[in-house]
Amino acid sequence: MTSGGAAVFSWPVRVYYEDTDCGGVVYHARYLHFFERARTEFLRAAGFSQGRLRQDSGLIFVVRRIEIDYLRPAHYDDELVVLSEVESVGQTSLAFAQSIQRAAAAVGGGASAPDDLCRARVQVVAVDSQILRPRRIPESILREIVR
Repeated sequence: MTSGGAAVFSWPVRVYYEDTDCGGVVYHARYLHFFERARTEFLRAAGFSQGRLRQDSGLIFVVRRIEIDYLRPAHYDDELVVLSEVESVGQTSLAFAQSIQRAAAAVGGGASAPDDLCRARVQVVAVDSQILRPRRIPESILREIVR
């Protein structure tokens, strides 16, 4: 997952019992939680907590579209890593490419292809927090998010 030299952000996740179905396999909707947390931490690492963005600039990011591919199951107590990067930028939106891998596969790497368990493309739109209408993403924010 690379896009024109953009940095890939990595966020660790441990699978808890509450994340699984009765067979100990991660429930499909939990992957969305993992992806959301990683995007939130991506923004925080760039210097923008979601609460501060809303408070200081009246801006919130909302999910407009998600495409998700479930490739292999994750299980109870697995250590995972969520990889996130900005794939494209619009005037009011960001598109993220995200994947989830077992932590050992993400650091062990080698010459083989990554062992993605799940992949997603997520489009978020910048919205004015008062009127809930799309608005342009300020250049000062884009400079920090897209490096």
